[in-house]
Amino acid sequence: MDLKEIQNLIKFVAKSGTSEVKLETDDFKITIKTGSGETVTTVVQQAAIPLQQPVIAAAPQEAPVVQVAAPAAASDDSKYITVKSPIIGTFYRKPSPDKPLFAEVGQTISEGDVLCVIEAMKLFNEIESEISGKIVKVLVDDATPVEFDQPLFLVDPS
Repeated sequence: MDLKEIQNLIKFVAKSGTSEVKLETDDFKITIKTGSGETVTTVVQQAAIPLQQPVIAAAPQEAPVVQVAAPAAASDDSKYITVKSPIIGTFYRKPSPDKPLFAEVGQTISEGDVLCVIEAMKLFNEIESEISGKIVKVLVDDATPVEFDQPLFLVDPS
């Protein structure tokens, strides 16, 4: 069973309204539990044991376990707008180490205000706000790598 089939199975179980589904074959075992707006999937693949080699009594090997949790929509964060990274690079909250932060939690921002810079290939790109509001939360630590479309800030537009 490939990843696409597992994802389709998760979607099907979430839509069906069942609370738990278990699927077990010779090669793998999948348990999908839903409830409280969150889907948790556990996939266990067992290693094939060759029949020609003798099995020596030893500590049992654990099969790799992968847990996938579908992101649950947090009810308290749903009223906020997420500012996402438009590029891949390194996130900085200050223009330089001796300068103040571009934006702090609780600060009111306007459209066009610089929120941070993202360094990509030795170029520092200023990330400007596309909305006006109040910064509720900074979701990324200073001087850490960020991916494209990764959430950076939560902004309350009211």
